[in-house]
Amino acid sequence: MSQKFENLKVGIDESLEEKLALLMPGYTSYQVLRESIDARKRHSLHRVVTVEVYGPDEAPPDRDFQIEKINFRGSPVLIVGSGPAGLFAALRLVERGIPCVLFERGSDAVNRLKAINRYWRYGELNLDDNVCFGEGGAGLYSDGKLMTRIKSPHIPYVLRRLVDFGAPKEIEWLANPHVGSDRIRRVIPFVRKFLLENGCTIRFNTKVTELLTEKNRVTGLKTATGEMFHSDHVILATGHSARDMFEHLRDLGVHLEGKSFAMGLRIEHPQKLINQIQYRQFAEHPKLGSANYKLTYHIEETNTGIYSFCMCPGGFILSSGTDPDGVVCNGMSNYHRNSPFANSGIVVSIDYQKHFGGDVFAGLEFQRGLERLCKQNVERAGGTKEIPAQLAVDFMEGRLSPSLMKSSCPSGVVSARLDELLPPFLANGIKEGLLDFERKMRGFLSPQAQLHGIESRTSSPVRVTRNPETMQSLSHAGLYPVGEGAGYAGGITSAAVDGIKAVEAIVAQVQSQVYTH
Repeated sequence: MSQKFENLKVGIDESLEEKLALLMPGYTSYQVLRESIDARKRHSLHRVVTVEVYGPDEAPPDRDFQIEKINFRGSPVLIVGSGPAGLFAALRLVERGIPCVLFERGSDAVNRLKAINRYWRYGELNLDDNVCFGEGGAGLYSDGKLMTRIKSPHIPYVLRRLVDFGAPKEIEWLANPHVGSDRIRRVIPFVRKFLLENGCTIRFNTKVTELLTEKNRVTGLKTATGEMFHSDHVILATGHSARDMFEHLRDLGVHLEGKSFAMGLRIEHPQKLINQIQYRQFAEHPKLGSANYKLTYHIEETNTGIYSFCMCPGGFILSSGTDPDGVVCNGMSNYHRNSPFANSGIVVSIDYQKHFGGDVFAGLEFQRGLERLCKQNVERAGGTKEIPAQLAVDFMEGRLSPSLMKSSCPSGVVSARLDELLPPFLANGIKEGLLDFERKMRGFLSPQAQLHGIESRTSSPVRVTRNPETMQSLSHAGLYPVGEGAGYAGGITSAAVDGIKAVEAIVAQVQSQVYTH
């Protein structure tokens, strides 16, 4: 009979198989359920592994997910947005036997990349094809990180489906799983192919400009070309940067509320430095790869959190704006995380009520204002497509950096006073956080650290409120707001789960109608 061994300590040069042979002589196979690296003790770096071990005539169970089809009659479900929430909503719909139409304002992943490269190289921003819009959504350019703090029975399904479409198998058991921006771009076309072959119509380069309503019910949508589509179910998965959709929802009278979020800067170090800080004498060990970190600090007096966000080992800093008059930065890594740089957002929590009161759109306008200031700083420095940067030590001392470090950003950087660009509560919060992070990771705040602005799109500052059971808008039936843009997710995995939950709510509604009739 199989046995489960939890939290086994396995030295970095030890063999897991040899350890299992001692624990369960005669075992024939095993399945890793969880694996992480513990580098807290200076001379005892090791893996922590939870594993299920099988004896003779046993094998790991088949973890395939069989989704039951239902008898669906009605117009196809309409999905707006092809990020993780929209794609996984479409995937679950076709597996349930429900036809759907997926609308995406941008292009497929290949043509989207061409537009993004023009933006990075020449500063030519495509308003519908950029780092935030297009097939795969913002998650396509974020390292493909799959960590999530939510608890959901749908998480194993999401990970398995990604593996089915070509993601690396280890995402199912690693504590910090990631696909890599290079590999996830190869996964998405296989998802698309499956959707097209199983009852989903995909409309690329089709911007949805209007939701159709009757009284307090959404009945369909209208595109920029004037085409109208009708349905009893519209899944809204437009992402955290679709500000024009937020404004349209406001004009329709859809119930919205302000939401707390975070903003700050993105810090970059040489990856070798982070490896040395985290792994010490094991820094160049071939089994370890690029080290990451997760840092938090809390200011008691103001109840403000400062924390690292979207840490990208062996990664790149990207110019990620969606407006021609603003600058935004984000980070990504490829699968092998072999860039010589490490970067992470260093962000400050912003309590919505405390800072903005009851103004639902004040947080969004706050984002916009700082993004525009960044752009103006770049232009004043003689730049066009670059992002503003400042050495971390100069940020702390309040001076312009006369020369900058080499940056991983493909758009380039220009020197700017980020300490003056940010409002005092953000600048001071980051300074306090960096001092604390230096105490925790000696060398973090060093002449080798460089800050970039502005990390403004950590999450949506607006929430499209919904019923937690039916997943429908509190004000408009038939509208299913999901994912990061709706204010209910914070990454690829949680957004994908949210899209699935909306579909299961639709299934429950359809089945209850069949039952009552």
